[in-house]
Amino acid sequence: MPDTGYLVVALLSAGLITLALRALPFVALKPLRESQLVKNLGIWMPAGVLTILALATLASSAEGGRLVPAVVAVGVTVLVHLLFGRHSLLSIAAGTITYVVMVNWF
Repeated sequence: MPDTGYLVVALLSAGLITLALRALPFVALKPLRESQLVKNLGIWMPAGVLTILALATLASSAEGGRLVPAVVAVGVTVLVHLLFGRHSLLSIAAGTITYVVMVNWF
């Protein structure tokens, strides 16, 4: 069994390394907070990521022969989102329910 001092030093160094690794991104990002690039990324990244996910979903639905239900579900999602006050949870639920119903019953 290792010496008690060895164990204490090992635990302290592991704790300090963990703390440093968790703090490092915040320290590195502090100067970037005022950057125009970071502000633009904050604006455009969510829409870009959602677009990529939607296109990937439609592509995989086309391969599985379920393109029509997927396109209808996307349409329902967009309509509900625009007509009912841009509530994301409501529009996502409506699109998901539409897709599941169409795939299972039509």
